[in-house]
Amino acid sequence: MTRVRFQADADLRQSIVVGMTSKQPDLDFRSANEAGLEGMKDPEVLAIAAHDNRVLVTHDRKTMPTEFGQFITTQTSAGVFVISQRLPIGAAIDALILIWEASTSEEWIDQIMTFPF
Repeated sequence: MTRVRFQADADLRQSIVVGMTSKQPDLDFRSANEAGLEGMKDPEVLAIAAHDNRVLVTHDRKTMPTEFGQFITTQTSAGVFVISQRLPIGAAIDALILIWEASTSEEWIDQIMTFPF
C-alpha cells in the first residue's frame, strides 16, 4: 500500500499544487514545469505520469477522458483526476488531500474521476 503521488498537467492551476503542498508538506505533487510537460500531447503526458506512477491531475475535460480511455487499452495508468475549473481552489485542494489521506495509489490504477464528484 503506497500513498498517492500526483502529477500536475500543464493546464492545472499552479495554486492547487502550491496549496496542497503547503497544507500537507509530506504530499508528493510534481508540477508540470518540473516534469517538462508544457507543449506535450495528452498521450505523452499520460505516459510520463504512468511511468512515474503518478495520478495525473488536470482541468482538461475536453480531450483527456478520451485520451485516457485509449491509453489504458495498451498501458497501465496510475489514474487521472479531472477537476472542473469552476470548482473553487480550496475545494479542489481539500478533495485531493482527502484522497491522499484516505486511499492508496493501488485504488486509482486505470481509474478516472471527475471533480466535483
